[in-house]
Amino acid sequence: MNFAKWVYRTAGIYGLLVLAPLLFLERAVSQTSPPAITHPEYYYGFAITGVAWQVAFLVISHDPQRFRTMMPVTWLEKSWGLIAIVLYIQNRISLQTLALGLIDLLLASFFVSAYITTRRNMNGTDY
Repeated sequence: MNFAKWVYRTAGIYGLLVLAPLLFLERAVSQTSPPAITHPEYYYGFAITGVAWQVAFLVISHDPQRFRTMMPVTWLEKSWGLIAIVLYIQNRISLQTLALGLIDLLLASFFVSAYITTRRNMNGTDY
C-alpha cells in the first residue's frame, strides 16, 4: 500500500510541477516553440485537463485501495509515452519531448505495479 501511495503522490506532484506553469506560459510557448498557438482553447484545454489528472493522482495516493478501480484509467492518461515514441520515430517531436513521454511510460509501469500490489484476496484482505 505504501508503494501505491508513493507512486501516485510522486506522479501528482511531478505532473503539477510540469503542467501547472503552462497555464501562465502561452505567450512564451508560442515564441519558443513555433508555430504560434492559434487555438488557445486546445492549449488551455490540454493544460487544465492535465492538471486535473494530477489532482486525481493525489486523491488516489491518499487511499489507493479505495480508488483502485480508477488505477487502470490512469494508465490511459500515461499512454502519451507511446504516442511520443511514434511521433519521435516520425521526426515530429524533439528529443526533449520524447524524454517527457518516456517519463510518462515509466510512471505508467509504476501505476500498473501499484495496481497489482493493492489487489485483495478472496477474504477481502490485502496481499
